[in-house]
Amino acid sequence: MHKSSAWPLAGVYAVLMVYASLYPFDQWRDQDLVPWSFVTHPWTPYWSGFDVVSNWLGYAPLGFWLTLGALRSGVQRGTVAYSVMAAAGLSFLLESLQSYLPARVPSLLDFTLNTAGALCGASAAHALEQLGWLDRWSRFRARWFVPDARLSLVALFLWPTALLFPAAVPFGLGQVLERLEDAVGAWLKDTPFLEWLPLRHVELQPLVPGAELLCVMLGLLTPCLLGFSIIRHQHQRLLAVVVVVGMGVAASALSAALSFGPRHAWVWLQLPTWLGMAMGIVVACIMSMLSARACLACLLCVLVLNLAILNQAPASEYFAQTLQTWEQGRFIRFHGVAQWLGWLWPYGVLGLALARAGRSDEGRA
Repeated sequence: MHKSSAWPLAGVYAVLMVYASLYPFDQWRDQDLVPWSFVTHPWTPYWSGFDVVSNWLGYAPLGFWLTLGALRSGVQRGTVAYSVMAAAGLSFLLESLQSYLPARVPSLLDFTLNTAGALCGASAAHALEQLGWLDRWSRFRARWFVPDARLSLVALFLWPTALLFPAAVPFGLGQVLERLEDAVGAWLKDTPFLEWLPLRHVELQPLVPGAELLCVMLGLLTPCLLGFSIIRHQHQRLLAVVVVVGMGVAASALSAALSFGPRHAWVWLQLPTWLGMAMGIVVACIMSMLSARACLACLLCVLVLNLAILNQAPASEYFAQTLQTWEQGRFIRFHGVAQWLGWLWPYGVLGLALARAGRSDEGRA
């Protein structure tokens, strides 16, 4: 028996929905209105196809994971209804809180679309259970993965979503030092604590092509090694490399298409990227022969090295302009979901790898 990955995924997704719905979290004010007054207001005439699709699809995964978690926990009755009510309750709460934010507009249309999306996701999970697909997944998981693979699987499922936030280097997640310094400096402005902030004597330098190539390779190796630590057999690991590369390329292309337009979906595939991907695939195939414990050790080394190189480089001005499209334009909701995953995913995997390595040591002792 194993614990389902659905509950952690539902929890992570709910937190991301809270961030996406309440971003940018500033200038809160009371308008002397009942927070849920949006229910009685007419539907806003200012909407677009993107708004409809994003609000509908935004809550579909939450309904899916809530229903799947309930089903995998042995609950058979009322799973769809309970999941939809939970998702609708969250949406209602967030829409109500938006009445205190000048940058957000609560809307009955948004709430209705969120609930409809949750219903679609919950119905899809229930249909998969009725068709026997969840049992097939359980058998597949038992053949492929070790019993305690739940959190690692959650991290692997989240990796493509993390790649949707624009990265200065393809697969280069976790480049936060420069923005973290700016944010801390802004928070400590006009306070005596600003003097405590350490200053760099040398400005961050852009990555040379060789360093960019290395970061692409290490960024691709990270999910591969994480998968190797929970996958049972080598031939399964080799197939996992193909899946990881395919998902990484697809997510990066989608990110570029959202940022620059569909015609520029492959603009990120430059020579250092091609070479880095090729080297990453070759190294991953070689490392697939290692034991799970050795893969965890290699994963820790790869993560530390990759984060050290990425955070010694600044974001280019062209990359900064790309971020403005996400942070100020129509991706404001989507930005909230993907941004924190893009920043924090490698650090979460680092903590997960340390925890798994500790349990491995205890088992050997």
